[in-house]
Amino acid sequence: MPEGHTVHRLARAFADLFGGQALAVTSPQGRFAAGASLVSGRVLVASEAWGKQLFLGFAPAGSRSSGAGSRDPGPEMQPELWLRVHLGLYGAWTFATDGSADVVHAIGAPRKRVGESETPLPEEAEPRDGEAWDVPGPRGAVRARLLGAHAVADLTGPTACEVITPADKAAVEARLGPDPVRPDGGRASLAEARAAFVATVRRSRVVVGQQLMDQAVVAGVGNIYRAEALFRAGLDPMRPGRDVDPAVLGDVWDDLVLLMHDGVARGAIVTTRPEDRGPDAPGIRAAGGAAALGATTRRHERRAPVPPGAVAREESFYVYQRDGLPCRVCGTPVLVKDLAGRSLYWCGVCQA
Repeated sequence: MPEGHTVHRLARAFADLFGGQALAVTSPQGRFAAGASLVSGRVLVASEAWGKQLFLGFAPAGSRSSGAGSRDPGPEMQPELWLRVHLGLYGAWTFATDGSADVVHAIGAPRKRVGESETPLPEEAEPRDGEAWDVPGPRGAVRARLLGAHAVADLTGPTACEVITPADKAAVEARLGPDPVRPDGGRASLAEARAAFVATVRRSRVVVGQQLMDQAVVAGVGNIYRAEALFRAGLDPMRPGRDVDPAVLGDVWDDLVLLMHDGVARGAIVTTRPEDRGPDAPGIRAAGGAAALGATTRRHERRAPVPPGAVAREESFYVYQRDGLPCRVCGTPVLVKDLAGRSLYWCGVCQA
């Protein structure tokens, strides 16, 4: 399931590719036909993310817009309807362009199947003058298709895809916890978002490892950020929330802000510090160096080649999917157990 940083990158991609345009919205699969008809022909004037929820705001055709990325659109371009999408475990967006779209944000070129990992689109030739763009047809069970002047986006397999009113959107957001990526954290300020996170965790006896996966506690955190943030804090994931020092929880929030903003910039989750990577990491060296690393998991082996300058996936995490391998810091084997239906990874020494 995509974590929050990916959905924020996705919101930026929609602003770049479709902002200010009247879009043709259809449902090739047919399951979203009624919803598509409500927003088709309207102008995309807002593109937002809150945790794992994507909100695309539409105003009537003819509305003036300075770009869908605007955080405070003027009254003439306030969305009348919103398309809410939650990708869930199996959802994905697939993009194609005519080659002329200019994507200026850190996301870089439009991405194909934006999910937990992102694959660059193959380069496409820009149409010659007077030549119409040959829009590719939908592939698979496409729930929703958004077609603009220079790009098309296809949605497959989402958990949620619905058209809602501004009041409905506000109700959804009210159920979500603070989002470490949003400029104000989803509260009046980042400071208030931090305080709300700390207070919510400490009100409950539920273990902190389970609470971090609750989108009403903190929005956008998934299994990777949960495991890695707790490791970096040296926090036992099985400690009840009410027993965790408020200062430690504040540090966890601050680290999530740092890590998730880095994820937005990179387009990938990287939580390890440079000195904790490779055979010279303290824990790896203590466990025997390169020989102690052993084979990476099959999940790692299936990954695409690492781009130049990027951090390899098997070097990106301290504990996530590293069960049985030496902790990068202390050298003891990383542990794994089931917690509320999801695999929890942690170090029994560093997080004691």
